[in-house]
Amino acid sequence: MTSTSEKELFLAIRAGDGPAVRDLVAQDRTLLEALSPLGVSPVLFAAYYHHPAMARVLVEAGAALNIFEAAAIGEAQRVGALLDADPALLNAVSPDGFSPLGLAAFFGQAEVAARLLDRGADVNAVSHNAMRVGPLLSAVTGNHTELARMLVAAGADVNAAQQGGFTPLMGAAQNGNAELVRLLLSHGAVPDAVNENGLSAADLAQEEGHGEVLILLAGR
Repeated sequence: MTSTSEKELFLAIRAGDGPAVRDLVAQDRTLLEALSPLGVSPVLFAAYYHHPAMARVLVEAGAALNIFEAAAIGEAQRVGALLDADPALLNAVSPDGFSPLGLAAFFGQAEVAARLLDRGADVNAVSHNAMRVGPLLSAVTGNHTELARMLVAAGADVNAAQQGGFTPLMGAAQNGNAELVRLLLSHGAVPDAVNENGLSAADLAQEEGHGEVLILLAGR
């Protein structure tokens, strides 16, 4: 059961209230190891709520980063040190089902992703949760074009679909990322694939009004 202090901590992180986070942790350092109702740590919680400054506050307060937290917030040296100590962490799975590479991809941490790939991380590792999402689609979702390019070069399956039949090309088209659409098409992405709702990449691009992407897809 989440305590009152833990609830206050996660609410402060979500609100981006650095002073409150500092005060709460100063009063009770065990809060650094608290878990949100979804089972993620304060640092990962801050990352998921797009508050990197709050993650930094927690690190400065003494949060001992594990491989997942370090990957999510871009602590490449910490990632390297953890892998040196325990190589089995390379393809480990976080409490909410993601690999270190999957987290680095989603949050756009290119340096971390490069280190993980250099050590042989599984570029097609699928998350152990209902999303069933791989690193490439995670990078696409975050619109991290160069990181997606890195993953494709490392052998990521450009047609790997997550839950609901949603492919990387669909994600790039929906985001209106023409450069990423070109990249995926040039590496064999299937433009006619449809998701469980019967929608193709072109359909999703049209819904969002992405004309340039529609032209690219029409030419395939």
